Amino acid sequence: MIKVNIQSSILIDEGIKIYFDPLKMDKKYDADYIFITHSHYDHFSKEDILNLKNDNTVIICPYDIYDLCVDMGFKDSNIVKVKPLDEIDSGVFKFKAVYAYNINKPFHPKENNWVGYVLNLYGKHYYIAGDTDLLEENLPMLNDIDYAFVPIGGTYTMDALEASKFVNLFKPKTVIPIHYGMVVGSEKDLNIFVQNISDNVIVEVLI
Repeated sequence: MIKVNIQSSILIDEGIKIYFDPLKMDKKYDADYIFITHSHYDHFSKEDILNLKNDNTVIICPYDIYDLCVDMGFKDSNIVKVKPLDEIDSGVFKFKAVYAYNINKPFHPKENNWVGYVLNLYGKHYYIAGDTDLLEENLPMLNDIDYAFVPIGGTYTMDALEASKFVNLFKPKTVIPIHYGMVVGSEKDLNIFVQNISDNVIVEVLI
């Protein structure tokens, strides 16, 4: 089961509950894993993380968030720090941290080492892009993607046309547009994105 709550807040539930950048979540305390792409408030929401966290929850995050995770009560053994190109086998799933940064915008500098993720869970591959522009250096890591979550809102990330071009380069089986409708991006952007996706890629709209 896949759910997108708002912005880039994603839940993948395949017997274990894996949250990405949780935002505006009700209290559940049911997270097995929480992945964070970067420290901006709409991706790293302390309130929402605490609404999902329990004593066994593992959080995966860039290095610059480590101290904040400790402050929220995560045990050191339950914090996994990552930078681009790190590959980790949790024993339950494997994942790689991939690049996520802006090329001609100041909001997500490459030197921050913020990330997207490619998750291999029970034989399916999920790409969660994070806040990024179209980065061709990620393409070799995006083979055989079953579900791609790609921002389309523009201003801080790729816009709808750039996002559709990116998706058409690596051709996931299904693409799920995210990061629109809250701060930037509208129904118009969604329509532009959908209209420009290759016919052999399924578009699933969950926001």
